Amino acid sequence: MENKQTNFAKLFFSTAMVVLFGAIIYGIWAAISYIYPGFLKTQLGFIALRPMHASAALFWILLGATAAVYEGLNYLFPNQINQKIAWMQWGLWVIAILGIFTSYFLGQFGGREYWEFNPYWALPIALAWLLFIVQFFSLMRKRSNWPVYMYMWMTGILFFLFTFAEGYLWLFPYFRKELITDLTIQWKVNGSMVGSWNQIIYGSSFYLMDRITGNEKVGHSKLAFAMYFLGFFNLCFNWGHHVYTLPTEPYIRYFGYVVSMTEWVIFIKIIYDWKADWQQATMHLYNIPYRFIMAANAWVFLNLFLALFMSIPAINLYTHGTHVTVAHSMGTTIGINTMIIFAMAFMAYQKNNPKDLKEKIWLRRFFWTMQISLLVFWLALISAGIQKGFWQLDANKNAFGDMMLALKPWFLIFFVSGITLGISISGVLFQLLKAQFAKPIKSSN
Repeated sequence: MENKQTNFAKLFFSTAMVVLFGAIIYGIWAAISYIYPGFLKTQLGFIALRPMHASAALFWILLGATAAVYEGLNYLFPNQINQKIAWMQWGLWVIAILGIFTSYFLGQFGGREYWEFNPYWALPIALAWLLFIVQFFSLMRKRSNWPVYMYMWMTGILFFLFTFAEGYLWLFPYFRKELITDLTIQWKVNGSMVGSWNQIIYGSSFYLMDRITGNEKVGHSKLAFAMYFLGFFNLCFNWGHHVYTLPTEPYIRYFGYVVSMTEWVIFIKIIYDWKADWQQATMHLYNIPYRFIMAANAWVFLNLFLALFMSIPAINLYTHGTHVTVAHSMGTTIGINTMIIFAMAFMAYQKNNPKDLKEKIWLRRFFWTMQISLLVFWLALISAGIQKGFWQLDANKNAFGDMMLALKPWFLIFFVSGITLGISISGVLFQLLKAQFAKPIKSSN
């Protein structure tokens, strides 16, 4: 009998994709404002566009990660999702998103880095995430012998709420009265929070690999669990390299450097070994998720290479606060997280419209345009960041305006590549949203 329950994986995927499209629009608009500061300045300047783009990108990752978990829960526990809790969770997210972007348009801020909206809009996000925790544990307690991705989902979901709450300690005078303490907590939170949703998204990639190969080899392997414990270790301590420039104890810098070198190496090894299992896969429709997972693997390698240099304290002095940091963030957000979320979305939607979601020439072109554009975008940001880093530490540096003018060629390159990147991502989004309204096919089982 056909399932009449709401598919919350698709609901959250669709909501996440709408938010991602907003991030693309705001990003392009912000890039124009960056190159031409007077462009529509009276309507909406860069000071508002930057947090709008950043918030939309964050919500894409968080909603996409939520959708990925719901896709896994739908598969592991058919027809057992608590509909009321899921609807409330989704409704709270919608309230938060509408309120946050309305306040941005009205010029109402009041938050901190990456969360620049008024703190009261954090309440519906926290409540939505609390409901997510209730939903998750009410289902997962029914199963024993968890594969690794269940532990990763659990860890990421719990620690996100913890770090999210920690990020608002600045509301209390005790924490914000000391500048160094305040900055240390904020930068620590940003690093740990990334580790939280990485646990969810990386866990989703392991779930996806189990689904594609048709066995649980990856999810129960010793190497996968080693990756989990290293990821958890990074979540707890990787933030050390975020505070290199603060006057903290030297051992924090050294420990942060050592920790930051560990996590992605095993992740690459697991996916590399998994390629052999792909030869045994019998369903050609999984071609697309496989491509996106392999793209994420490539971007893990590139970002690891960049992180190796950024985590060296002497180099971090030059890169901290420059476009190199932005490049690392974009490589992680788009190259790794977005590729894995896309892979999970194709897994969810291909059951609706498998013919349209098979690899076609135009879809393959969008995929490769996305990868090439992101690479050019990434390299342009790194180049601009290196040039700015040398300017920052130059004792005889010229004026800031002259430095920015010298960086303009790099800005033009990442603007053009950003346009093609946005078009290619939008092309993929259009196909996925189209599949949302496709008539589900009947199972042959």
